[in-house]
Amino acid sequence: MKSVAIIGAGFSGLVTAKIFKQYGFVVTVYEKESEVGGVWTSSRRYPGLTTQNPKDTYFLSDLKMPKHFPEWPNGDQVQAYLDAYVTYCHLRKHIILQTEVKKTDYDPESGKWIVKTEHTRSHLREVRVFDYLIICNGIFSDPLIPSYTGADKFIAAGGKILHTSKLNDLFEVANKNVVVVGYGKSSCDVASAIADASLSTTVVARSILWKVPKKFFGLLNMKFILLTRLGENLFEYISLSGFAKFLHTAGKPLRNFLLWSVQSVVATQLKLKKSGVHPGDSLETIARANVSLASDNFFNKILSKKIVIEKGQDIHYLLPGKAVLANGKELPASMIVCGTGYRQAIPFMNESIASKILDEQKNFKLYRNQLPIDVPCLGFNGYNSSFYSQLNAEMGALWLAEYFTGGLAIPSPEECSRHIAEKLAWSNHRSAGKNSKGTNIIPFSLHHIDELLGDVGYNVSRFTRLMQWLVPANPASYVPVIRKTIDRFDKNRRAQFFTSKKPHPHLGSPVVNFRD
Repeated sequence: MKSVAIIGAGFSGLVTAKIFKQYGFVVTVYEKESEVGGVWTSSRRYPGLTTQNPKDTYFLSDLKMPKHFPEWPNGDQVQAYLDAYVTYCHLRKHIILQTEVKKTDYDPESGKWIVKTEHTRSHLREVRVFDYLIICNGIFSDPLIPSYTGADKFIAAGGKILHTSKLNDLFEVANKNVVVVGYGKSSCDVASAIADASLSTTVVARSILWKVPKKFFGLLNMKFILLTRLGENLFEYISLSGFAKFLHTAGKPLRNFLLWSVQSVVATQLKLKKSGVHPGDSLETIARANVSLASDNFFNKILSKKIVIEKGQDIHYLLPGKAVLANGKELPASMIVCGTGYRQAIPFMNESIASKILDEQKNFKLYRNQLPIDVPCLGFNGYNSSFYSQLNAEMGALWLAEYFTGGLAIPSPEECSRHIAEKLAWSNHRSAGKNSKGTNIIPFSLHHIDELLGDVGYNVSRFTRLMQWLVPANPASYVPVIRKTIDRFDKNRRAQFFTSKKPHPHLGSPVVNFRD
């Protein structure tokens, strides 16, 4: 049998384990938290966290979210769903919790990946070898907190600085002056959630971004605007064909009118001018690195002065009990909550291998956002950000399984490198330099899925794809794609693939155990 190690037990890690298990691999999933869920685990959930899109579009193809869940499930419910998915897919015995991957390296002589881990409580270390390694730690795994001048004195005086993902209880902000840094989803979610409990809530925003309401005028669900092929194709992709090409050539006036109409509704409904937080540019800029829903009651709390916005500012330095902005304004502050993003990093990877994966700007050089070109038996999954991130991850897992088992061919290394460079340049230009280290595909979820399935050779029917122009994609419609692909593997390649090499004597089993 062939073995695969998977780093991370969020959406991408779990669905990768499920797909590779269906293909017949011996699967081991490493997760440093005490529960599955990735960003949805209890240690990373901030107050007010909900899904970006409705539950009928945010599930893995073979298991819908429970009917009793609200339309936009909260963080606790999403984690419960993923835990139920583990049971449903019989993955529990394949997941090793509270175990951090400390080092990975590829041994060219044996053709195996060496994975060194450490238990987060007992500190027991272990070394195992695997045929394949798939990195599913995601792009939200390493919180980024700026280094503020004066932070040591601020903390010494009783102040606290933390990332939004580490604010896990409203009790922490009770009767405190809180400064929230950033204007992305997590910052606005947190600000809205804590405004009634804190002494004061101030959002310091370097730039004001567009937000999209969950329902337009309380009636039309946002999924019919942004989660359809029509909504996706209002934004120009790197390559155009069919009706999408028409929308950006001869039909551009129609496209501009549709985009302007959505923009007008958003500005009116959210009272952006009255609140003083109109972005001042086109809604087209939403297709950069941060597409997010309007946080519940966020704009109403701005109007009622429960939330104060400091626009075009950043924290210049900190003093005991104060945050001083770049314009010299002093804010009372006993807590700084940073919604300042994440580092995209692979600290556990051998440096010589990492240099083949990352360019000089630390962008990930991945073909189809999945595959490094010059590193054997290594894949990435979930290295994207999109409304259909879970479906992208599922199709990504299928793509990797097909590639590793010889079911699909990719272009030459030179052609793949050219493709990667072209897409990185386009993504960097489109996102105004905020391309999330090459992992960003917002808002082109279905484009990415089509590319993956085009390589695999199966996709949903033409009729289904046509309907997706008007209604959101239903993840369940992709079940036959997975079934057909695995059936093809069973008939044509399974025996040959799993008998092609003699298994390593220590395959997937401990080689060394040691303590510090």
